[in-house]
Amino acid sequence: MCRSIKTLRPPVLPEEATEEEIRAAALQYVRKVSGFRAPAAHNQEVFDRAVDEIARATAALLDGLEVRGAARPRAT
Repeated sequence: MCRSIKTLRPPVLPEEATEEEIRAAALQYVRKVSGFRAPAAHNQEVFDRAVDEIARATAALLDGLEVRGAARPRAT
């Protein structure tokens, strides 16, 4: 596991993870899996698309988790 990726769910984070925190975790994941800190120009589009897709999946995961014993604000 990439040590730069932090847990983004309560109670580890007292509030909901921000979009920036989710995107940073997605970026770290793609960097780890691809082995590139910064992709070459010819790989930039696929790299960015992967970060976007993982960020969306992460947000959906966090939104759907039920953490027992932790108050979770509901989206309005």
